[in-house]
Amino acid sequence: MSGETVPGLRRDAIGLREVLFQSVTAMAPAAAVAASIPSGAAFAGGSLPLSVLIALVACLFTASCVAELARHLPSAGSVTTYAAQGLHPAVGFLVGWGYVFVEALVPPLLLLQLGFTTAGTLHQEWSSYPGDLWWPWSLAGAAVIAVAGYFGVRASARFGTVLGVFEVAVFLVFAIWLIVKAGGDNTLSVFGTSHTAEGYDGIGGVFAGSVYTVLAFAGFEAAAPLAEETKNPRRTMHRAVLGAALAIGLVYVLTTYAMAVYIGPDRFAGFSASGASSWEGVARASFGLFWVLVFLAVVNSTIANANACATVSTRTAFALGRIKVFPELFARLHPRHRSPVAGVAVQCAVAVAAMLGLGLAYDPVTAFLLLATVIVTVVIGVYIVVNLACAGYFLRRRRELFRPVRHLLFPLLGIVAFVPALLTAAGLPVFDFVSELTAPVSYAGPVVGVWMTAGVVVLIVLSRRHPGRMAETARVHLDEPSSPDPLQSGATQP
Repeated sequence: MSGETVPGLRRDAIGLREVLFQSVTAMAPAAAVAASIPSGAAFAGGSLPLSVLIALVACLFTASCVAELARHLPSAGSVTTYAAQGLHPAVGFLVGWGYVFVEALVPPLLLLQLGFTTAGTLHQEWSSYPGDLWWPWSLAGAAVIAVAGYFGVRASARFGTVLGVFEVAVFLVFAIWLIVKAGGDNTLSVFGTSHTAEGYDGIGGVFAGSVYTVLAFAGFEAAAPLAEETKNPRRTMHRAVLGAALAIGLVYVLTTYAMAVYIGPDRFAGFSASGASSWEGVARASFGLFWVLVFLAVVNSTIANANACATVSTRTAFALGRIKVFPELFARLHPRHRSPVAGVAVQCAVAVAAMLGLGLAYDPVTAFLLLATVIVTVVIGVYIVVNLACAGYFLRRRRELFRPVRHLLFPLLGIVAFVPALLTAAGLPVFDFVSELTAPVSYAGPVVGVWMTAGVVVLIVLSRRHPGRMAETARVHLDEPSSPDPLQSGATQP
């Protein structure tokens, strides 16, 4: 579509700081430290810090591939454009189809967590508050995210930056406090294999723990869809994606080490996301009112993550609407804020409908697990395809820039790292530490299958009726001449 019919997103609106925290908040570090990473303790025990370190190295392979593609293909379409350029436009469309679907489901997922976490904590402190009255908090969170999205990328990105700084700071301070309290119990043996859980001895337990902890890294690529709104995007995107993965990965390693040595490596297998042996439980028992900051950091993390992923879904939908493979409604921008207001409205409606529909039909925790399984399954599949696209792009299109280690070995290692995580997320018992999913969480597979089948049908129809549109998935709009789009030519907007 031409610049006259669909003006671009606001150029040069944000810089490295905001883009970096777009990825940081999409990784939801506080929620990951408190709820996701502890799931690996049942297998790795006190060796969980080693599992997290292995997961960090593994995720950096894929982060490197995303960063390389983001540097050469700065586009709001992000993973859609990468797959279209590196593999085939049809693959790019299907990647975009799946990616925009699951990123639209992340806000209701986090709103559910916001609701049941807040309601449960209030009930614990004041028994008169109903523990099942979760939905007003979720609706309040949805309103905050919708307002941030409406006012454009500057508002949402700066909002995310503030939230991201708070949650990371709380857990870093707590981690340092735990390390000091541990005193002489600090030990580097947690980076070995001697403290794994019973029944998961040695490297097998560490590997099992790493498979579960690798899921905490999902979201590092969330900066990429902001390429068209970022200053110096080729350089900024590369630094933001790699920087977020590395920085938050090191936060994960530090915080996991701190808690392991504080509790004791040989007792760490019982560590979990709730109860006395959890981050909040330890804070309540030993650090007075500091538990309130831990609670607020987790709540903060849910809002920040939902805000970041709402930005991802609306920008990806905008990119697909701009080339008419999605309804053109998604390409409509606010005349002043340059935000995809129609996409923001649809995102808000989807979030509220999914959150209330599933949360009230089952319960908020069950609905959370169902949505999480759908999301993680598709996102990890996207990561695997992007690794392939990185190799394909530099082998097929930019052979003069091809580097065997960076553009072939790293993608292969990234795929190897994420395949076990994909099988685990899908509940396929290929490994002895993977549990089969039970209903309704097991419905995640059919939900993903139905959505992707619908995508194949749409792909066939578009390929027959509008073959040119499919090729547009590979288009990098940022590389086009600045005129006649007034935003790109520097003219003042009315």
